[in-house]
Amino acid sequence: MWAFLERILDSSMFSPHGICLLWEPELIWLHVVSDAIIAAAYFSIPFALAIFVTKRRDLKFGWVYWAFAIFIMACGLTHVLSIYTLWVPIYGIEGLVKADTAAASIFTAGALWPLLPKILTIPSPFELRQVQAALEEEEIKRRDATQLLKQVGEAQRAMRESMVRLSAIVETAVDGVILFDAQARILLFNPACERLFGYRTDEVMNLDIGMLMSGRESPSSTGHVRRFATGEAVGLRKDGSSFPMDLSVGQAWQEGELIYVGIVHDLTARKFTEQQLQQAQKMETVGQLSGGIAHDFNNLLTVIIGNAEHLSEQLKARPDLRRFADDICLSGERGAELTQRLLAFSRRQLLQPQTIDCRNLLESMFKLLKRTLREDIEIRTGSGPGTILAFADRAQLESAVLNLALNAQDAMPSGGHLTLSTELAAIDEDYRALHPEVASGSYAMIAVTDDGEGMTPGVIERAFEPFFTTKEVGKGSGLGLSMVYGFAKQSDGHVSIYSEQGLGTTVRIYLPRADAGPSAGDLADGEEAAPRGYETILIAEDDPFVRSSAIRRLEALGYSVVAAVNGKEALQRLRSDPGIDMLFTDIVMPGGMSGWELAEQARRIRPGLPVLFTSGYALETLVEQGRAHAQAILLTKPYRKAELAQRLREAFAAAAVTS
Repeated sequence: MWAFLERILDSSMFSPHGICLLWEPELIWLHVVSDAIIAAAYFSIPFALAIFVTKRRDLKFGWVYWAFAIFIMACGLTHVLSIYTLWVPIYGIEGLVKADTAAASIFTAGALWPLLPKILTIPSPFELRQVQAALEEEEIKRRDATQLLKQVGEAQRAMRESMVRLSAIVETAVDGVILFDAQARILLFNPACERLFGYRTDEVMNLDIGMLMSGRESPSSTGHVRRFATGEAVGLRKDGSSFPMDLSVGQAWQEGELIYVGIVHDLTARKFTEQQLQQAQKMETVGQLSGGIAHDFNNLLTVIIGNAEHLSEQLKARPDLRRFADDICLSGERGAELTQRLLAFSRRQLLQPQTIDCRNLLESMFKLLKRTLREDIEIRTGSGPGTILAFADRAQLESAVLNLALNAQDAMPSGGHLTLSTELAAIDEDYRALHPEVASGSYAMIAVTDDGEGMTPGVIERAFEPFFTTKEVGKGSGLGLSMVYGFAKQSDGHVSIYSEQGLGTTVRIYLPRADAGPSAGDLADGEEAAPRGYETILIAEDDPFVRSSAIRRLEALGYSVVAAVNGKEALQRLRSDPGIDMLFTDIVMPGGMSGWELAEQARRIRPGLPVLFTSGYALETLVEQGRAHAQAILLTKPYRKAELAQRLREAFAAAAVTS
């Protein structure tokens, strides 16, 4: 093999190609120039391929380019050797180079053909343009879809915000909102409805709306739904009690089905206010009538008394006849006293208001009443802290207190206790809601309390009417309380009665304060600063208006409220609800169970349960009659929200100390 290589590489045995061309310069240089150009072209191609491959790292078949570059480089080298062999006969080297070139060409061609199908899959510029156009179209669609999704998202967000706002309106609405379908099945029951009807939402869902209507059959048809007309109706609570309400029903379509929306407004307060206004108008009418009669009757009595006196003087010589004239005169004077009381009720009497120290007035009345009332009536006085100054007619106020004391004596035929007390009191907007004729603010209050027979609700309702009396004929004119009422109203004040049969009566006279009391803003600030809580309060109160007012005040202070109308229901609520933290109960309630008995039984069920009592009577009066203990925490009616808040925290603190 080595000998073969030596032989073919031995150039001394051969002649150069130039001899074949007969050393014709033109032919020689023609070959030289042609081969040089071909070699230069061949040598440039590998450099271009090398640059292309190194720059395009993403090529899948880069090694093919390198193989092709080597093949082209070998081809260029053969042309260089062709030029060299014109003068030097190195045919062996030229042959070896051609052999290498042949091998490179075979390898390159052999590797290229199997790759041809894959190379054909490489997209052409036209296909790339088509793909690019498709991609641009897809990009446009994607942008359109993105914009559409954005619009849908914004619409959904707006819908969610609208639903949240609508839900917030429904959840926080003061009036009840009920949604029900054409079959009268309840679909929505907002918190205001829970407070109005006493049901939880889960207790009424998908049930017949007729269960909330008093005196109606259970509806089950669209025809019945149409009978829910807008107007006043009677609602039925879970506890069986009813209340007046204003019902407004509208209809709408939801997913192709007809639904109804009912708005329920509680008319309890308005009805009570209307009753109070009607009573006030009746009293005003009676007052105007009484005042007119009293004015005309005074003129008649003036003539009668004058003529009787003149006749008495003329009959000095006839004692038997003069006695008749004197009787006429005395009867006329009694009639004049009655007309004065009628004028006081109708607020046509002439008042001379002045500053009155209420404590000094009661002390002077104490001495007078000691001499006036029976010996079996024990009289006591009491007063709140500070100076209590009222602006009123002193003589009329003394007359009013005397009238109340005499009425109290008649209510205690077997003797008893009479308490005269005075203190500063405030009438707030909650109390004014029950008595719209009263102006809210700070007052000087005088109370006359007895532990006599008490009054029935019917008697209390008519107590201030002129000539109304429960006494036997001839034993009372029925003008005592009406005179007190007229005097208080004419003095820009107020009078209230709190009475229970068998417990006694408290009459409170509210008069304008003579000193500068706290302003309405100060009272509001005091209520804002009242201590708040988060506990659950069980309230037992039979009066629906007082119960509604107390619930509203407790909720405004942050408490949760469970309501009961009597002691029996309160015990049931206490057994069924372990989350109750306090009992707030009226002491005097119907149903055979007092608030004190309720508290005792409640503490057997829940030892250490805090209890706050409320009553229109002073604690001392209740203790004397065995209705309460001296250690009990009592909130006296009427009370303000700040007083309620303070007493609640005191009751919690007292229970914590005891436990």
